[in-house]
Amino acid sequence: MTKQSILPKNEERSFGEDDIIVSKTDLKGRITYANDVFLKIAEYRESEVLGQPHSMIRHPDMPRCIFKLLWDTIQAKTEIFAYVKNMTKSGAYYWVFAHVTPSFDEFGNISGYHSNRRVPEHAALEKIEPIYRQLRAEESRHAERKAGMQAGFDTLVGLLGRQGVEYDEFVHSL
Repeated sequence: MTKQSILPKNEERSFGEDDIIVSKTDLKGRITYANDVFLKIAEYRESEVLGQPHSMIRHPDMPRCIFKLLWDTIQAKTEIFAYVKNMTKSGAYYWVFAHVTPSFDEFGNISGYHSNRRVPEHAALEKIEPIYRQLRAEESRHAERKAGMQAGFDTLVGLLGRQGVEYDEFVHSL
C-alpha cells in the first residue's frame, strides 16, 4: 500500500498521555528506528517502516512550510518543537507534539535525527489548526509547489512577526 493510495478518514486515533512515540531517521529522513508506540498508533509493522521516508505518515492537512521550517532548523543543528498531524496506514489521523533533534557523531557532524512525540494539549490544537488551514490555503494558491511552500513559509514568518515572537516562543505559548 503506497501513501498515495491511502485516503484520509475523519477518524482520530490517540495514544496514552504517558506514552512517547519515538523514531530515528538517517540524514535523508528515512526511518532507522521506530518504537512500539509509533508502530501501534501508525498501524504499521516495523518491516514496513524501516528504510522508508518519515513522510510516509504525513497527513495532507499539514502545511508543507512547517516541514520546511523543521528541516531548516534541524539541519542547522538546532532542536525544534512542532504540532504535527500524522496519518495512519488506514487513513485515520493523530496529532502529536513533536520534539525533533539532530543526532551527532563523535566529530560533531549530524549523523541522523531523533524525534520524541507526546499527546498534545487540546487547547493548543484549537489554536494551531486555523493557522495550519491558513498556511495550506496560501500554499495552494500557487501552481508551483516550491513557490507555494515558500509563500506559506513567508505567511508564517509574517504571522510570527506581527505577534512579535520567534517560532519556539510561539509554539510553547499555545
